[in-house]
Amino acid sequence: MKFLNDIRCAENAIPLNRQIRNSAGILFLGIVLGTFAKFLDFRQAKLPNVLMAIDGALDVHNFLGRFAIWVLIALCISIYSNSAKRASVNVFVFFVGMVSSYYLYSNYVAGFFPRSYAMIWFGFAIISPFLAFVCWYAKGKSKLAFMLSILILAGLFNMTFVYGWGYFKARSVLELAVFMVGLIVLRRETLRSSVRMGIISIVLAFFLDMVIPFHFG
Repeated sequence: MKFLNDIRCAENAIPLNRQIRNSAGILFLGIVLGTFAKFLDFRQAKLPNVLMAIDGALDVHNFLGRFAIWVLIALCISIYSNSAKRASVNVFVFFVGMVSSYYLYSNYVAGFFPRSYAMIWFGFAIISPFLAFVCWYAKGKSKLAFMLSILILAGLFNMTFVYGWGYFKARSVLELAVFMVGLIVLRRETLRSSVRMGIISIVLAFFLDMVIPFHFG
């Protein structure tokens, strides 16, 4: 534990009732966002004019159907949790709420259940506590924390941008915003370190793309 506390400042205990309230709130957030994502995807033709205009301009329903925004939300929940263990619990309950509500809506309201996609998301929910536990330490001050931040940003970069020989673009304006928020959330203590982190993460993202060309977009 001393080694982990050297990576990031010591974990601070909070009362159990507050832990329960926080996790319940995160679960509720996951349920609301999962339901809204599926509603937006299923009811496109019947949306109010304002939502139709926003969706048409920003492609919100497809944006919510990809990984980047959910990874960013999980990252924020993890980073701002009170401890690595709390990060694991909070991120897990978020994905339980989001994935369950999304596919319950799909099955019982939309009338279909895309099993292959559901299995991917259920699998992601199962491994999310471990990923959240690791991500919590990315805001530390050690070299390992710095490398964790770089690795997280590299993954987020490859979820946000599509590129190859002769082309490079963001999947959408919203996903460009996701990457920028990720940079802010994982920023270091100095601007120089933050810029160095961003540059190295992009270089690593290009390398990962050559080794593992499959993107969770």
